[in-house]
Amino acid sequence: MRRTPFRAFVATAVGACVASLCVATAAPAAAQDAEAHFVVLGPQHGSLHRTEASVRAAGGEVLQVWPQIGVVIATSTSADFAATVRRKPGVVAAGASRNLAELGQAAAAARTAAAAQKQEMLAPVDAVAEKTAATAARAGAVAPEPLEANQWNLRQIKADQANAISGGKRSVLVGVLDSGVEATHPDLAPNLDASKSVGCSNEGVPDTSPAAWAPTTSTHGTHVAGIIAAARNGVGVAGVAPNVRLASVKVVDDDGFIYPEYAICGFVWAAEHGMDVTNNSYFIDPWFLWCTTDVDQNAVIQAVKRAVDYATRRDVVNVAAMGNSNWDLSHPITDSGSPNNGTPITRTVGNECMDLPDELPGVVSVSSIGPEGRKAYYSNYGIIETDVTAPGGDRMQVAGTPDGNGRVLSTIVGGGYGYLQGTSMASPTTAGVVALIRSTHPHWPVGRVFAELGVDADRIACPPGGTYDPDGTGTFLANCQGGRSGKGFYGKGLVDALDAVTR
Repeated sequence: MRRTPFRAFVATAVGACVASLCVATAAPAAAQDAEAHFVVLGPQHGSLHRTEASVRAAGGEVLQVWPQIGVVIATSTSADFAATVRRKPGVVAAGASRNLAELGQAAAAARTAAAAQKQEMLAPVDAVAEKTAATAARAGAVAPEPLEANQWNLRQIKADQANAISGGKRSVLVGVLDSGVEATHPDLAPNLDASKSVGCSNEGVPDTSPAAWAPTTSTHGTHVAGIIAAARNGVGVAGVAPNVRLASVKVVDDDGFIYPEYAICGFVWAAEHGMDVTNNSYFIDPWFLWCTTDVDQNAVIQAVKRAVDYATRRDVVNVAAMGNSNWDLSHPITDSGSPNNGTPITRTVGNECMDLPDELPGVVSVSSIGPEGRKAYYSNYGIIETDVTAPGGDRMQVAGTPDGNGRVLSTIVGGGYGYLQGTSMASPTTAGVVALIRSTHPHWPVGRVFAELGVDADRIACPPGGTYDPDGTGTFLANCQGGRSGKGFYGKGLVDALDAVTR
């Protein structure tokens, strides 16, 4: 989903919010009088005392300090704060992590439209399917995993065969960086580790209280968690790696945004709390694509990169959704939806701009396919950017699905089950396979796991002629580079859970 109340990747985008929203005041005050949020980069090693002092000297307030990566999160009421603090001692770079406040009815309308767009990307769960699934679960069907027949996605990657050999090890912990995970869901409660869970959506400051990492306005994180590790307990559905543990790392606020400070908090937390894998089904708000040529956006890119690199160095494999805009990320793109928390501008961007976090080095970038094994109509792609592909669902591909739905069935808030589609679903499928690899080979470093994921993947060729137009109208037209390798759409290919536990 390229946007849901929290920039998640369901039904049309890859999960993540952006960073650029400021709190607007009630009165029509000048923009410079509104509070804005910033990332300030100091030295990566050593003390940040000078950096913090410079933030205060420039008229800012320090909200959170990450000495592990040399990043300070700050607020200021001055529109000139970033330019001022950049000239101060101990400051390497600085930039707004959210747009300066835009006041008045026009801005409010823009924010409402952005929220509506995100919700559309979430591809709301099918009410009938949800009701049927929840009823079946309550009925307590005798057969194990009574709804597994509808999980075509597990069979597509051979997870059902893999689980006969291994469902993963309890020692493996997967961080679900998302909108929160329902701790009481009967399919998730056996695997959720509350001691490792945290909320990051309050200014990017870690909060371990259960309320801080529980879902509030979105079922997305709970759906993602079930795809990874719903328990094989004779209830509901099964996850790709049903024996591993999960941690809820909430990086989505109640308005559906995922600002940079939230994601930074999530990656550092994962690095410091023993997580083996993180799943990131979102894009960081408020820019769909962040550009190195913009001094503010580049500061955010560097700050998030430091956090991701830190997690990688601490042996975390980070997996991310590519997004749901049917964009070829290897070629120029016209972006008319950013910033998504204010008044969007239309701009054409190239390879100087990137989707965060999935285009960062070292992140496993996942595209999506449907039940019929072809690119999902919404999935982003790119011959450079795509690492692997995985089932994310596609309402236009329904052959072979027992329910004729085409989307992915998983857990939802309220103890039920529902269907979603998007790269948001493909990414956790891949994270589950990574969890199986890490269970099978606990001593393999990140690079080896990343490489094995690609070696195990099953190749999918580009469509004949390389052109993909699923409905024949040109609306979802896409061009696949890579010929028989299929690399443009599918990277190394379709992830393989069976190979993950046997190779």
